[in-house]
This record gives sequence, C-alpha cells and structure tokens, in this order.
Amino acid sequence: MLHLRMRVPAPLTDQVVGLLCDDDTVTNVAVLDDAYAKPPGTLVTADVAREGANPVVAALRALDLHHVGSIMISEPGTLLSDAADAAEKAAPGIPDDGIVWDVVENRVRTESVLSWAFLSFLTLATLIAGAGRLLDQPILIIGAMVVGPEFSPVAAICLALARPRFALLPQALTTLFGGFLVAILVSVPFWVVARALGLASAADAGTGPQTEFIIQPDIWSFLIALLAGVAGVLALTTSKSGPLVGVFISVTTVPAVGTLALCIGVGLWSEIPGALAQLGINLAGMVLSGTATLLLQRVVWARVDRSSRLAGTKGFPR
Repeated sequence: MLHLRMRVPAPLTDQVVGLLCDDDTVTNVAVLDDAYAKPPGTLVTADVAREGANPVVAALRALDLHHVGSIMISEPGTLLSDAADAAEKAAPGIPDDGIVWDVVENRVRTESVLSWAFLSFLTLATLIAGAGRLLDQPILIIGAMVVGPEFSPVAAICLALARPRFALLPQALTTLFGGFLVAILVSVPFWVVARALGLASAADAGTGPQTEFIIQPDIWSFLIALLAGVAGVLALTTSKSGPLVGVFISVTTVPAVGTLALCIGVGLWSEIPGALAQLGINLAGMVLSGTATLLLQRVVWARVDRSSRLAGTKGFPR
C-alpha cells in the first residue's frame, strides 16, 4: 500500500474525497478541515494499493491539485488492516509489479542532479577503477562499479525517451557526461603526480590480463549492457534497490572512465580508443534496453487497466 497525504483547497475537498471513496483500491480516507495554516487547506489522507495508484494520482492531477494544493506519496513500512487487504485484492496485478510513474519520475529526477555528492562518488569511483586497472585487481574494479552513481542519469534518459519526458533529457545528459568529464579532469592530475613519483607508469597501466576486458569490448559487452539495463529499470520501477547493486557490478562504465583518466595521466594513448569504445557500448546498451523495458511496461499496464475496467473494477482511467 501507498500512503497519500494531500493539502486540498476547501472548494475541492468534496470532489477529492468523493473520488477517493469511489475507488475500490483506496481505503482509510480521512479528512481534517482547516488542518493546514500555510498555505491554508484541508488535510486529506488515504491509503491506496500500489497497483491502483497511477489512476488515482492521475485523477487528482486532473483536478490540478498538484498546483493548487499538494500531493505527497509515501510507502508505509507495515500496514495491518483488513480494509487495506481488500483494497489490494481489488487492484489489478501484484503489488511488487506495480509501477507508480510519478514516484519513478520524481526519483530519477532527484537522483540525476549534478550535485557535489554525485561528483564526489563518481570521482572516487573513477580513481578506484584507475587503481584497479593499474594494479590489475578485479576486486578494485568491482568496488568502483558499486561506488559509481552513474546509473541514475542513465535511467533518467530511458524514462525521458519512454514516457516521453523530454524535459528530463538536458539534466540527465549534463549529469552523465558532465560528471564523467569532471571525474576525469580531477583524476588525471592524480595519475600525473603518481607517475612523477614513480608509483605509476605506462607499462604498468598497459598490462594486466585480469582487467584487459575494460579496453577490449566485444559483443558480450553489449549483451551484458542490455541485460543490465533491463535489470536496472525493473529494480527502479518496482522499488527494489537490491538488484541495482548487481547492475552496478555488471557494467563497465566507471572502469572505462577510470582507465581513460589513468591512460591520460601516464601517457598511455594506445588504450584510450578501447576504453572509449567500451564506455560507448555499455551506455548505448543500457539506454536501448532500459527504454524498451519502460515502453513494454507501459503497454502491459495499460492492458491490465483496461481489463480491470472491463471486469467492473471501480477506478479512474489512466
């Protein structure tokens, strides 16, 4: 179940409450008149089945409530209620499969901002990846993949293309490629100093059979990126963060960027094309499969909604 908390202008209160009460997937509707002081308004709360949240939120947005009032969507940890169980049964599908598009969009929009935190984690991941290539240590490469936050803007690009929400593209592209650029610019001087101190050399950076996959992309690089894109989008849309770690470990975006910074810093120009190709292949694969997965999810859930309406389930059209 998802919890809705709304600030509703007085003239809209009866309409909003009526919409909520008429939907079988909504329960625990509560109304507190004049509960809000700044801005003034009525507090309306309700619980809605995750699978039925999209049409409910769409109906509220159709009333312009997100502009004249507010809509907050949260996920309670535990809800013990027979009424909630009944609302779940009235909703189409299975809760874990339910996709709340407004929640997904808000998540990718927030996590794809070019913030200091994003740049810090990406730069650290780039340095760790560079060290992994230099020392030929796969464990460092895996660590860099986990630390790297670059999947968030990739997911935002997929959502922007699939929904479509083209307004998300400039921010996502700036965060992704601007982040890579900043991470490389910060990492290169580190490797220049390491080379001057005798801690790194072109010969060391260019050898290492256990990490050569970073600069030797092949068809498997693309296929794995496709699978990772699907897994990442599914984890994002179903609010299961655990599989995202697997996505981070399976693709070599950050290792490729780390290798680029290392090669530039120590003057190993011959491996730069391979690292760039690996980066491009992985990004293209994830964007392609992630976008296709979101499009498929839209089609499937549209059919589920139509089937539930034909079966007589109350609810709002999507």
